[in-house]
Amino acid sequence: MNKRFGYRGYIASRPVRGLDQPQNVQNLVIRDYAQRNGLPYLLSATEYAMDGCYMILESVLEELPKIEGIMCYSLFMLPQKQDRRMDIYDRVFRAGAALHGALENMALTGEADMHKVEDMFLVEQFAPQQVPMGL
Repeated sequence: MNKRFGYRGYIASRPVRGLDQPQNVQNLVIRDYAQRNGLPYLLSATEYAMDGCYMILESVLEELPKIEGIMCYSLFMLPQKQDRRMDIYDRVFRAGAALHGALENMALTGEADMHKVEDMFLVEQFAPQQVPMGL
């Protein structure tokens, strides 16, 4: 029986919720989250910059038989389309793994957690966009 070890980090090279964070800052957030929660951290995989591209996330999902789960810088890095997110949750949970959002300080280990995240996506979708001060 193979022992699974660690959580693969997953960071962005494109804006998340309209904010472009340097990759070293994203990694610091993930490392801090891992340390506070006693989770073994594996080096991060960095998604390509093209909008709608999730090739790197797909490769991380293929690692699930060997790792304990994925630590995203933010859960808002997941695809905007709900059916694609649902497929990701399903793959993670079927593998007996977990999905973490460091920025949101959340761990998804089952269906109840998934519903909380989906509620966050709904609020994000229908909440009025903030207007920068001075406009």
